[in-house]
Amino acid sequence: MRQEHDFIGIKTIPPDAYWGIHTARAVENFPITGQSVAAMPALIRAFAFVKKAAAHANLQLGTISEPTARAIAKACDDLIAGQLHDQFVVDVIQGGAGTSTNMNANEVIANRALEHLGLPKGRYDVIHPNDHVNASQSTNDAYPTAVKLATYAGIQTLLEALAALRGAFEAKAEEFASILKIGRTQLQDAVPMTLGQEFAAFAAMVADDEKRLRESAYLMTEVNMGGTAIGTGINAPVGYVDVVVPTLAALSGVPVRAAGNLIAATSDTGAFVDISGVLKRIAAKLSKISNDLRLLSSGPQAGVGDIQLPARQAGSSIMPGKVNPVIPEVMNQVCFEVIGNDAAITMAAEAGQLQLNAFEPLMAWALHKSLHHLAHACGTLQKHCVEGIVANQHLLDERIASSVTLVTALNPLIGYEKAAAIAKAAMASGRPIAEVAESLGIMGQAEMQKLLVAERLTQAGALSAA
Repeated sequence: MRQEHDFIGIKTIPPDAYWGIHTARAVENFPITGQSVAAMPALIRAFAFVKKAAAHANLQLGTISEPTARAIAKACDDLIAGQLHDQFVVDVIQGGAGTSTNMNANEVIANRALEHLGLPKGRYDVIHPNDHVNASQSTNDAYPTAVKLATYAGIQTLLEALAALRGAFEAKAEEFASILKIGRTQLQDAVPMTLGQEFAAFAAMVADDEKRLRESAYLMTEVNMGGTAIGTGINAPVGYVDVVVPTLAALSGVPVRAAGNLIAATSDTGAFVDISGVLKRIAAKLSKISNDLRLLSSGPQAGVGDIQLPARQAGSSIMPGKVNPVIPEVMNQVCFEVIGNDAAITMAAEAGQLQLNAFEPLMAWALHKSLHHLAHACGTLQKHCVEGIVANQHLLDERIASSVTLVTALNPLIGYEKAAAIAKAAMASGRPIAEVAESLGIMGQAEMQKLLVAERLTQAGALSAA
């Protein structure tokens, strides 16, 4: 065991722990979710990039020595490579505006750097978590910068998943391009369309979300690094911002830039509200698509039954042969979670006071869950559902052949009132609309059948041309 001290007192730390006394106190203080920062590997890597960039800038500006900077950078490379993530033991939700996570990173990096120098853990007289790893920084600029880097990475992952899902819908749109069906509004029969058009619309909805998500990613590239405690840059050397931010961009591959007003950027969490709003929009639309897939596949004998989803598992512990739409259902639930996360992020952003928002740990955790759960759910929907969807073409053909809604196309020719009379009589009698129209003296069967070719009714102007 080794002993470490802070201004509160002394604590005994396990000898194999890379974390230290500040982390130990945080573990005691915040037994909240049972989820540690280790559950957010992108955030750990982001912190490593922040600390490595700071070490480079501090070396260039003469704040720390070359051996110290080299050892810190090497320790950061270990974290970037995925090592020591299990040493991030602080709960994801914590008081202190992320100070506990920042100190967890500082202590792990310091002790790993000491190892690289051949020294035992705890030799803070050589490399100190605050004086060296945290040099020219505060939690208040290091933490939000790391959160933005991690969020940017999560956005890229989600964009890849959305693109793959869109591709699956586009493939089905092409496969179903010639299959006619009856569209529906308010769950009632509407006018004809192709099943391909329906799936092309799903693809277009996802494509629009991809565009919005790319736009919001830009907000994650404005950082307050170098602002230190409240944005004034206290304890950072002159010119630090101009060195550390370009260095961070070069190391991380994220095109970060310094905020125009570091004081505003230190307290303003509007960028997190914005990206969360985009994620809520994506969730609402993906949930709507999932609802549609469940409705369209309902049955198999007493439902809508336009399509058949791939059978993924037995659906009931009591009803033999039942298969449920479990993949769209799991997507629905992820979407509900994202919408709830957005409410939490909104409240956390609103609750910030004066020069700092203390509630960024909740925002970071909620954004992490929304981004990664949506990405996983998109992949599941793509691979385990959309790619295996089959059209119930025989049933769709029967419905097209007997549909009363085709009479809608006659409105420009005979007027709404006469078309409504045909529809009402056809529904009451069960006879074809062409036969009804002739019996009412409105239009002969031959003329009606010539006009009401369902393929012509799925494109604008096709009936007029006919």
